[in-house]
Amino acid sequence: MKLKIIILFLLTLVGLPLIAQTVDRKLMEEQIQKLIITQGAIAQLYVDTVDLSKVTEDAIRGMLTELDPHSTYTPAKEVQSLNEPLEGSFEGIGVQFSITDDTLVVIQPVSGGPSEKAGILAGDMVIAVNDTAIAGVKMSKELIMKRLRGPKGSKVILSVKRRGVKGIHKFEVIRDKIPVHTIDAAYMIDATTGYVRINNFGATTNMEFIKAASTLLASGMKDIIIDLQGNGGGYLHSAVDLSNQFLDNNEMIVYTEGRTTGRREYRATRGKMHINKIVILVDGYSASAAEILAGALQDNDRGIIVGRRTFGKGLVQRPINLPDGSLVRLTIAHYYSPVGRCFQKPYVKGDKKKYESDMLDRLNSGELLHADSIHFPDSLKYTTKGGRIVYGGGGIMPDLYVPLDTTTYTNYHRQLAAKSCINQTALKWLNDHRKQLVKQYNINAYRKARARQQEGKDYDLADLRSGFELFKQEFTIPQDMIDLLLAKAKEAKIEAPDSIRQASMPLLKTQLKALIARDLWDISNYFELVNPANEIYRQGLQALKDEKLFENIQIK
Repeated sequence: MKLKIIILFLLTLVGLPLIAQTVDRKLMEEQIQKLIITQGAIAQLYVDTVDLSKVTEDAIRGMLTELDPHSTYTPAKEVQSLNEPLEGSFEGIGVQFSITDDTLVVIQPVSGGPSEKAGILAGDMVIAVNDTAIAGVKMSKELIMKRLRGPKGSKVILSVKRRGVKGIHKFEVIRDKIPVHTIDAAYMIDATTGYVRINNFGATTNMEFIKAASTLLASGMKDIIIDLQGNGGGYLHSAVDLSNQFLDNNEMIVYTEGRTTGRREYRATRGKMHINKIVILVDGYSASAAEILAGALQDNDRGIIVGRRTFGKGLVQRPINLPDGSLVRLTIAHYYSPVGRCFQKPYVKGDKKKYESDMLDRLNSGELLHADSIHFPDSLKYTTKGGRIVYGGGGIMPDLYVPLDTTTYTNYHRQLAAKSCINQTALKWLNDHRKQLVKQYNINAYRKARARQQEGKDYDLADLRSGFELFKQEFTIPQDMIDLLLAKAKEAKIEAPDSIRQASMPLLKTQLKALIARDLWDISNYFELVNPANEIYRQGLQALKDEKLFENIQIK
């Protein structure tokens, strides 16, 4: 009887009453009994003291690992941080920061946020939070964030050291809701071409896109590049809502199908964006919801996909909240593109290591370097209604393939990035020269105009753009910044022959300049500077001019 009660409780807990009709009750009772007896035996008889909670969590992880690579368990303490990037906001003090030389350095306070209102400035070094030292004590980033964040309306005292100002200054910051933006950049490339970069698909993505695109359309945009490189996905409904902006009524966006869930179709109900040509940029880290948008536009002949084969995540997860606040994300269905392609790449159950080494396998097989290294059997070929051939077998294969250029993005560059040498160099150099640059490029006028723009008030466009345009044209990376980077590399024990270092320099200088711009202005300015060095971006821009690529594409 107790087991039957437990089973009924489990069915109610996961909210799937249909399971009762599809599972062998007797078999389920037997298996649950095995789990209960085993757990009880460990608790009562095991030779050493055990943490029963950990044993239970390990058992859950073990079960899920044997199912597929995307069914996961998240402990209660990690659930909030897992959801924050998608939910659209969190509660805290509102700063972008970096940890440099064991000190928290403010990159930028969020415009209009609690820290900016309290007087915190870019470049400030926070050395204590509520009299607890966080500088010089080797505190982890996670622990620092835990001290900075807190419920809306709560107060926190920041002890700040400011370059050029003697002493330690204390600021009282009243925490508030801080928006989490899913769009990194939106700007006009030229008189008629707009660019929008989406970093993930969260609760606010569609509204963010509408706002950004409306501004670009008002500036003369007719064609658009949507950058999904590195976009790991997010909410299904966000990808559906965004696809709705481009497709005609009743056109298929995506459908899902699973053993117990049946088939569910998502179709366009409107088409509001008056945009002519659409180019989507993707790479091997574009996944899930990013693949839904790319697949919907490709299969409906609405846009051209440029880049490299996407990640290949075509499994639908359902979140199941457990009583202690922990979370199971269980795969319940597959995603399929409008023409019937399953996005999910092949995997071996229980072999997550092999699954996670897929990108290395693509490199070793030559796929990332040569388009002709990729071969698809006829069984993986699909035809769109416009007569174009698209491919299944895992991920979205671009219409225009762009191989990885290893001559400019060298292993030396990758090591510098992995050990944060590039970011640390830019931040340290900027902090030493911030006062001069703020004056030279009229950053204060930009900040005032930016604040008025976000409040919906009138502002002078020249104040937003003129300083950055001057920086873009005249600023070059000085030798002392290069010397600082090389010193950081030596400190991190990163070595390379002179020829490799020289080959790496053009892209490194571009990235350093873009990082300076990001910290003085905004992340959108970072991408405006770094994008021209990205071959996928360059090929995407060129694709808009290739009428042959758009022969069978709907242009509205």
